Amino acid sequence: MSASLLRRGLELLEAPGQGRAPPGLQRERDGPRAAGAARRRKKAPELDKNKATIKGRVVKSAIEEYHKRKAVNHLSANLRYMLKGRCVANKAITEQVLAQNRGRKSKDLPPKKVAKKKPEGTVFTEEDFRKFEREYFGRP
Repeated sequence: MSASLLRRGLELLEAPGQGRAPPGLQRERDGPRAAGAARRRKKAPELDKNKATIKGRVVKSAIEEYHKRKAVNHLSANLRYMLKGRCVANKAITEQVLAQNRGRKSKDLPPKKVAKKKPEGTVFTEEDFRKFEREYFGRP
């Protein structure tokens, strides 16, 4: 409720003849606008509240904040969850899914498997070499 409505309500409830203060005690006003400006000037410092105060803030414990933000290892719970299932996916399907989720850039591709080179061996045996020597060089 505004102050003016409250003042009017109190004036109606007062006994007749006692409603007004003596003329010396009343404030001098130059009109409704002057009173509004004075009221605004009076309220201006209240609007500029000090933000540095801690009124209304909840004090937080640094230890609780640390524990709340600390990384949690979910490995054991995840392993239990994964191993609980009995269904095993097909190897080809899992490879397909992994290939799809892998990046398409050359740096993201897995290294290509290099085929192992077998040591080069000869097709001929020692006996074949001796036979060749006898035939072409004439040695027994």
